[in-house]
Amino acid sequence: MVVSGTMNENGKSERTPDLSTILINLFRGVVYHDQTPENWQDLLRIQSTVRDHTAIFGLDLVLDEAEGYAYLRQRPLREGELERPRLVQRRQLSYPVSLLLALMRKKLAEHDSGSGDARLILSKDQIVDLVRLFAPDSTNEARLVDRVGTDINRIVDMGYLRRLRGQEDQFEVRRILKAFVDAQWLSEFEQNLSKYRDHLVEENG
Repeated sequence: MVVSGTMNENGKSERTPDLSTILINLFRGVVYHDQTPENWQDLLRIQSTVRDHTAIFGLDLVLDEAEGYAYLRQRPLREGELERPRLVQRRQLSYPVSLLLALMRKKLAEHDSGSGDARLILSKDQIVDLVRLFAPDSTNEARLVDRVGTDINRIVDMGYLRRLRGQEDQFEVRRILKAFVDAQWLSEFEQNLSKYRDHLVEENG
């Protein structure tokens, strides 16, 4: 089998990045440096070409080399452009899921400022404790734990949490959360925390 490639400055053969594979992985979701190092390096090498191709679909490549992730974002319509079908769908979040995302984003900021470890690992119990601080004293504990468990599963599906292999109750907070939950999002959410407290009161009768 012949593998196409080029010669680097040291005279060694380099594998040519497969544009199709890179694009398919991006259309599937977030590409992480630590999960697919080879694909990540390919993306870095031909990112200009990738940007040209994704622009055809009205998508922008968001690539954070320092944090080690890349994803596609729907580009806002420019003046004179026709409306096109969305390839990146908007997600409608429940208030409890929004709260949990905000709390984990704050936890990530605290972790970054006070820890030398690049990864933030939280147990399910620790995540429940984050939410419990915002729950009224009358909150049913079993119902709260079940609800947070459901919200955790939703956030895992969204890609902002990752279960550790062999440790079902241990989760890594993915750093792409910093791109989704920015300072403005947090500010607007904090102004509406009372709505979540009201929601919990209603949920517990």
